[in-house]
Amino acid sequence: MPVRRHDFSGPADLRAMQGLASRLWTPTSRFHPGQLAWSRYYRPVDPMGLDDDEAIALWTDGGEVVGFGWAEAPDWFELQVDPARPDVAAEVVDWFEEVSDAETQSALVMEGDVAEQALTAAGFEPHADEPFFTHHELDLADLPPVPDVPGYTFRHIEPHEARARAAVHAASWSDVGPSKVDERAYEQLMGAWPYRHDLDWVAVDADDTMVASALVWLDPAHGAGLVEPVGCVPEHRGRGLAGAVTLAALHRLAEVGASVAQVSPRGDDDYPGPQRLYRALGFRPRARTVTWRRSLD
Repeated sequence: MPVRRHDFSGPADLRAMQGLASRLWTPTSRFHPGQLAWSRYYRPVDPMGLDDDEAIALWTDGGEVVGFGWAEAPDWFELQVDPARPDVAAEVVDWFEEVSDAETQSALVMEGDVAEQALTAAGFEPHADEPFFTHHELDLADLPPVPDVPGYTFRHIEPHEARARAAVHAASWSDVGPSKVDERAYEQLMGAWPYRHDLDWVAVDADDTMVASALVWLDPAHGAGLVEPVGCVPEHRGRGLAGAVTLAALHRLAEVGASVAQVSPRGDDDYPGPQRLYRALGFRPRARTVTWRRSLD
């Protein structure tokens, strides 16, 4: 059967994309299934539709997803393609030209990705000196203990705590800009595979107010966890809470059978804080992304 393309039509397609990400997962591959869930539900969405400037398409062969493209904006897209199907990578790049009316277009892929040949053929060029993400890996057998932070305790959230959980995330990122994460978004996130509330951890003060958080996603097919995202509200920073709550979540991840964890902070020198935090916990860099760009003017 020929490869077929269809546009995104709802949660079943997200689950199919996650299936491809799981099938292809290694510490050096672009997506973990949890990353796709977070990217979809970090803001309230119509479960069956996309934002006005957003586009997603999937390519299937014999009922199996072999690639997808995700244009988060007219000038920016990401893709994941089975390395055995470079022909699909070319189709994904052609699709982006169909859905984009931007004069300058950018793509984000892993260094050495199968899509590089298709991007080159379409006139994209790599910009390795631009901001990038570095995948870091941690063997959970090497986890350090969770430190004691006086005045705070660590626990996983409960299913009814979407409002408070969204609030601590929004407060933690308030100095970056207004967060789109609200109660509705978090409820949608909590309903998405592979979310587990026992892997969603918070630091709480003496009043049980959430002041820091770490969400971990488990792909049971590989025993691989993803840390995404982590944050601490500004008033409680400088106490080691972000690292401590992350370790608490990772210990639970190990308890439920995972063997490895991944995190993907910025890797460039303009935003060094997160990678310093994760390397202090034992994470080590494995692979990086590269931005590719072309101008159509």
